[in-house]
Amino acid sequence: MEYRIEHDSMGEMKVPADSYWGAQTQRSYQNFQIGTEKMPAEIIRAFAILKKAAAIANFRLGKLDQQRCDLIAKVCDEILEGKLAGNFPLAVWQTGSGTQSNMNVNEVIANRGNEITGEKLLHPNDTVNMSQSSNDTFPTAMHIAAIMTLENNLLPAVHAMIAELKRLEVENEGIVKSGRTHLQDAVPIAFSQEISGWRSMLENCADMICDSEKGLRKLALGGTAVGTGLNAPKGFAEEAARAVSELTLDEFVTDDNKFHALSAKDAIVYSHGALKALAADLLKIANDVRWLASGPRCGLGEIYIPENEPGSSIMPGKVNPTQCEAVTMVAVQVMGNDAAIGIAASQGNFQLNVFMPVIIYNYLQSVRLLTDALESFRKNCVSGIKANKEKMSANLHNSLMLVTALNPYIGYENAAKTAKLAHKENISLKEACVRLGFLTSEKFDEVFHPETMI
Repeated sequence: MEYRIEHDSMGEMKVPADSYWGAQTQRSYQNFQIGTEKMPAEIIRAFAILKKAAAIANFRLGKLDQQRCDLIAKVCDEILEGKLAGNFPLAVWQTGSGTQSNMNVNEVIANRGNEITGEKLLHPNDTVNMSQSSNDTFPTAMHIAAIMTLENNLLPAVHAMIAELKRLEVENEGIVKSGRTHLQDAVPIAFSQEISGWRSMLENCADMICDSEKGLRKLALGGTAVGTGLNAPKGFAEEAARAVSELTLDEFVTDDNKFHALSAKDAIVYSHGALKALAADLLKIANDVRWLASGPRCGLGEIYIPENEPGSSIMPGKVNPTQCEAVTMVAVQVMGNDAAIGIAASQGNFQLNVFMPVIIYNYLQSVRLLTDALESFRKNCVSGIKANKEKMSANLHNSLMLVTALNPYIGYENAAKTAKLAHKENISLKEACVRLGFLTSEKFDEVFHPETMI
């Protein structure tokens, strides 16, 4: 491999000749050979947006000339277009402030910009990082990346699933089945009502995610090293947030307390709590679906789901609820991520939290997994759910909990005696009720209508 010599404040470093990064990136690359997890692409894109926004703000405030501003913007656009992919090799497991990833982006922008012009117009620290610190840029990139992935990926996936469930509600109107509580038979429910519960869960989760975005729209940019704004011109924070909003076509504002913005990660914790709620609800929905589809002969068998793959390497003809299993595994991973994020966010010592890379890595993984799982579950399972009307009807009319309909006529205790006798003697509720003398056969038929119990 061919190398070139780059230098930083600690001296010279050999850097691959075909890479745009510089000495500080190379030091981090060599010193943190930990794991396979790299800084997420969403963070790199967020950095490109904020570096372009910072250059625009510096230009508007008279700190940066037009040529350098345009040059930085041009390289940032190349990053956003994916033209410089492969130049951001750093591990998640690096300095907890994300300093080295900030410098990675600074060096790539400077070296690529200087290559474009053939002049040394850009310096990683003095020009690209002007009015900034890693301590305010990394949390800013975290919030930009979070908002963009929520708005562009996760929320559309949630709403697509909601629309699918609404369709299923309409399709299954009028079908009455046995309800279940504690995994035991309960009073009847309409299948459309059961589906509406799933749909409402996702609607509530979408609302919670949107509510959590308020904190994520506050940016740390302008706080520089410790929150005081040292070396940033007056008005930079506001101008930079305005530029980020213009570039993303979304709403961002400057955090009114930069000491909070640098040291606390509560907005991410709060937002991931909404993601955990979504994971919990998806786990419940997926479990409901696989329970209802269990069988085909020895389970509940109340719904059919698409048969996508052979389910066993030894049992011919077996088909498993694989999409449900994938969703539940994703849910467990998100819950684990929530624990990691909460612990990491509690470590904001004095003026800076130094667990930021692991926080945003886990946050973005949760968003990515939930988005993909929702899409896969919707397309490969939920869209193909069909009611087994015959099995639903059989289970409904075989349920002892239909006796609840008799409470107003014979009382709770007599209804309980009726159910227990029917269960013990393996006879119908009607036979038990008449044998015990609580109702005549004619009166039982008059008041006992399971389909009206919903």
